Amino acid sequence: MHSPSRGRPLRALCLILGILSQRCAAAPADDLAVTGEIRGQDGAFDFAAVDPALGALYVAREDGVMRVDLATRQVTSTFVPGNKVHAVIPLPDGRLLSTNGETNTITLADARTGAVLATLPAGRNPDAAIRDPATGLVFVMNGDDGTVTVVDPAGPAVSQITIGGTLKSAAADGAGRLYVAVKDSRRIAVLDIAQRKPVAAYPLPDCEDPSGLALDPANRILLAACKNQKAVAVRADDGAVVASLEIDRVPHAVLFDSDRKLFFVPCARDATMIAIAANGGRPTVLRKIPTAIGARTGALDPRSGALYLPAADYSIGFGGITQKAGTFRILVVGASHG
Repeated sequence: MHSPSRGRPLRALCLILGILSQRCAAAPADDLAVTGEIRGQDGAFDFAAVDPALGALYVAREDGVMRVDLATRQVTSTFVPGNKVHAVIPLPDGRLLSTNGETNTITLADARTGAVLATLPAGRNPDAAIRDPATGLVFVMNGDDGTVTVVDPAGPAVSQITIGGTLKSAAADGAGRLYVAVKDSRRIAVLDIAQRKPVAAYPLPDCEDPSGLALDPANRILLAACKNQKAVAVRADDGAVVASLEIDRVPHAVLFDSDRKLFFVPCARDATMIAIAANGGRPTVLRKIPTAIGARTGALDPRSGALYLPAADYSIGFGGITQKAGTFRILVVGASHG
């Protein structure tokens, strides 16, 4: 049962120790709830990311990258132009990288002005992307041809790695390995970054269509979100399955909060976000946080611990599923009590 007072001892301890900061005061999972929303222009959306250095949230949209100034909540609907943008990655040198699924290209832009600096080639339908913290390389999963485009932003230069299958999200461990969810073969492909080639494959026997993937680096556990209402946890070192957990319908991304030691899995169909405790390498479901229909991805602000989930309402008709006018917004998930 949810108790709004359970999050307060942590904040009190931080005050007593004299180390209170925004992140120290972040709510534990039992005190998290939707506390507000940021309205934006209607349209399709995908992955999101926070740049803590610039205090900005970026959302991949069908016509480009949306930017939100987190201090003022000012929204720039098309900050960087694009074509069916799937992912956006802030780079530490003040640039942004975004993937254009419709044109099979990658855009490098100025994170402060939105000015396009370069357009790079990718494989077919470039989708999710991730930056390896050790090398600074960005890896782009090309969903339709089973390849990974490797971008060296210092060049910029690109190269390709072939995996095969339908590629979805990825996680980098900062120690030489990249892990990629392969949707159509229920596996996680393991890439050696230095050798630029696959070196292992971890089966996900209880997982249909894995999409989201995140890594708990301390316990070296990967968590994959699956279409069949499962989240499967495996050891990053050998692929051994350590947990198969019940989640809700239509997940798309997995977020990991290293301070709270929690995975978060937004589930669009049931309007929930599942909080999963790392639990020393044996993940367990902690609770379901009510969100909104359509919320399937999100971004974590490491400064405050707030989570931002793009969402919209939908209707079903003879033409299929359509977004209802005037319903796109970004949910703000944070402490529900002071």
